[in-house]
Amino acid sequence: MPILTPSLFPRKRQSIATMALVATASLLLATGTAFSQAESVEGTPSLPEFGAEGRVEGRLALDYSPAAAFSPDSRNLAVVVDPAKIVLMDLEDRKAGKILRPQVPPIFDLEIESANFLSPDALFILARGGLKKKGDDFARRTPLLAFQWDTTEDKLAGKVQTVGAEGGLSPILYLPHIGYLGMYKESKFSLWNPKLGRGAEIVVPELAHKPGTFAFSPDARWLLLGHVEANASPDPIVVDVKTKKFADVLTGHKATVLSISFSHDGNRVVTADEDGKVRIFSVPDWKLLQTLSGHNGPVHWAEFSPDGRLVASVGEDKTVRVWSAGDGRLLQTLEESREPLLTVAFSPDGTYIAASAQDTTFIWGRVQ
Repeated sequence: MPILTPSLFPRKRQSIATMALVATASLLLATGTAFSQAESVEGTPSLPEFGAEGRVEGRLALDYSPAAAFSPDSRNLAVVVDPAKIVLMDLEDRKAGKILRPQVPPIFDLEIESANFLSPDALFILARGGLKKKGDDFARRTPLLAFQWDTTEDKLAGKVQTVGAEGGLSPILYLPHIGYLGMYKESKFSLWNPKLGRGAEIVVPELAHKPGTFAFSPDARWLLLGHVEANASPDPIVVDVKTKKFADVLTGHKATVLSISFSHDGNRVVTADEDGKVRIFSVPDWKLLQTLSGHNGPVHWAEFSPDGRLVASVGEDKTVRVWSAGDGRLLQTLEESREPLLTVAFSPDGTYIAASAQDTTFIWGRVQ
């Protein structure tokens, strides 16, 4: 059965009630013996602070931004709690809500990789499974599957699409800030919008090797490439999407860049580096504005808050660090995790932060 204990960080706008949670999604609230309190930097409390809401035994997207795991109204968080189950956490009422069990026959043994909100009642799900065709002696593994799921009716909405069935596409990333699934192969980026059912292709002739990660600006004017194979420099490459040519680089990195994220207004970029640093650059002159030091070990992910005032970063040191994007001050260190954290995101209204380890998701809410 789930274990519930009082939170060290009660939110001011509501009382804490006893919560009954299903066994597939244990929301374990922070206790003084289990977790340490967030470290705050002394100063003017003009920027928000966050307190622990709890943890869920499940995961968010691990290879790309989990921002779309939050519903557009910031009320729910979609967490994959089992290979084939998704729980919609009710963040306002602080409890496990509806449990979804997607099934897409004749696919069996479905393993969900991520669940992303397209609207308050529709999820975009990426998954893989098994398939045995008539006449085959053995089942085979499917390529990546993409489909929409109606959360109200708990049923498939539309068709199941295969992604990269021809092979060679890597990486395949869902880009929640522009609402497209992106994939790379042989100098070409293919983009598909699951909500609109259409896509586009961008060919970058100068790009001869696979990038480890990439990010488009919100207006699709710029494309940033990180960890490009055979590139002697760790600095991400800037591509002018209009001309399809290399335009600049983000200088100053000492090791592999693990994530790249634009601010919501497209005016800044934040990178997470294996050298333990988080760096903020301006757009479109690509100048280094801030170098954020504090993580002990590689930084796996960093993202801006929706209003652009904060940056949250996570890393191998098991912490979430919340920074002032304006002056680079470390505002809080959130230390609830006991394992490395891989991705992090803010809710659309900036009220919550969610970070994911391999099999555990942690949630923090604003306390001021």
